Amino acid sequence: MEQKMRSIGMRMSILMGLTLSFCLSLVGTFFGTMRAGRPFPMVGWLIGFIISAIVSLIIGFAVPMGRISRSVSEKYGQGTLKARLIDALISDLIYTPVITLIMIILNYRQAAAQGAQIPFLAMFLPSLALSLVVAYILILVFQPLFLKQLMRKMTEKE
Repeated sequence: MEQKMRSIGMRMSILMGLTLSFCLSLVGTFFGTMRAGRPFPMVGWLIGFIISAIVSLIIGFAVPMGRISRSVSEKYGQGTLKARLIDALISDLIYTPVITLIMIILNYRQAAAQGAQIPFLAMFLPSLALSLVVAYILILVFQPLFLKQLMRKMTEKE
């Protein structure tokens, strides 16, 4: 049973990491190009998505999110709204600042190389605020859906 739970945890990390990376890189790229008044750079978004996905997978495998979620459930009640809200907040605060920081560093360096003189915090703080809100909503929506799907697959195999 523990091996199955570990497998579900790994798959959850992959699914959530890819989902967050896809959406956050899309939102971040769109937000950045909108602010700069430039067209959406498909290649830039794709590079951002790949880098973000790698970072989120590293975080997902390094941080025991399953253990954290179980701890939150034990404290606030299995499946309760309060437990889901707190669990999503914890996941959001673990993943989002790191992903956003790395993406902004890459974008900042690219903008500086093109001659733009934008203060780093002016790029980072609005992006972080937007990313935290978007990621929180994504986690609230997708985490239970992915978990339900993975649990169903596990029970079908038995």
